[in-house]
Amino acid sequence: MGFRVYVISSSVFVLLQFASLLLVQGKGCDMFTGRWVKDASYPFYDPSACPFIEREFACQRNGRSDLDFTTFRWQPLHCKLARFNGVKFLERHRGKKIMFVGDSLSLNQWQSLTCILHSSVPNSPYNITRQGDVSSFIFKDYGVEVMVDRNVYLVDVVRESIGRVLKLDSIKGSKLWTGIDMLIFNTWHWWSRRGPTQPWDWIQIGGNVTKDMDRMVAFEKALDTWGKWVDDFVDPQKTIVFFQGISPSHYNGVLWGEPKAKSCLGQKQPLLGTTYPGGLPPEVGILKKSLSKISKPVILLDVTMLSLLRKDGHPSVFGLGGQTGMDCSHWCLPGVPDTWNEILYNYLVK
Repeated sequence: MGFRVYVISSSVFVLLQFASLLLVQGKGCDMFTGRWVKDASYPFYDPSACPFIEREFACQRNGRSDLDFTTFRWQPLHCKLARFNGVKFLERHRGKKIMFVGDSLSLNQWQSLTCILHSSVPNSPYNITRQGDVSSFIFKDYGVEVMVDRNVYLVDVVRESIGRVLKLDSIKGSKLWTGIDMLIFNTWHWWSRRGPTQPWDWIQIGGNVTKDMDRMVAFEKALDTWGKWVDDFVDPQKTIVFFQGISPSHYNGVLWGEPKAKSCLGQKQPLLGTTYPGGLPPEVGILKKSLSKISKPVILLDVTMLSLLRKDGHPSVFGLGGQTGMDCSHWCLPGVPDTWNEILYNYLVK
């Protein structure tokens, strides 16, 4: 079976939740194995109707004129995803709080979801606020609050006398996550940063402080700390937990069969097969290993492979750089994160 649900629990709620996921997937159906197909009914929304899209994701506003990349639908091999119904989503989650937690890829998915929902109820009043690292989009008619907490490592970075310390076994930032009905976590892209963009000076585990360490090991230790928090503090009868999965970048054409391509610039079509020539990045294995240690239910949105096939979906020069930078990590909106949210929707409403 293809579902990615990491759960070892005997509670009735978890069994019912697990059963509902079986219904979503269907016998033999894996939502994460499939191909991209053209569909004239996509995208879900006109980006001009979402004035709140951040500049780094607003590729059409920034001058990208080829729009074929917005007209592809993800088609699993053995089933068909239910199309995202924004009104149904809002009705189902009336009065609920939903929070994305992670780096700018979480922001990418949060903005996708708010655009899909807003375009479904364009005349419904909304309010956008920001307090510290938390941005909130409230659909007033439904009492639905969709938030994003910018927390790139999930564990804490603390300023101390020696400098900025990345504490792999401390997760005090989790105080913001209490009382949330749905949590969607993500971390990876900042773990390999070095030099001026690295936002810490030291790494600490317990009483051991070091200048640096194997970043994969650090990534796993942080995930284990987060996983322990899930087990200790999440009540699965009140909160459903997702992990966004690893969103891939496209800076090396060798990996998708175009050795002369040094970036995603000029890519206008996805790979139309079901596998990626370069294979999965190793951090996917680390994530799945850490998730397997958690006893509470966590649902993995295993979006890596379907996103690897979308070398055409990045802003390239039509993002934050304003045609001076090169962004092959984030995603244009409308675009790939809409599919991540469509899969999320299928988990929730089937």
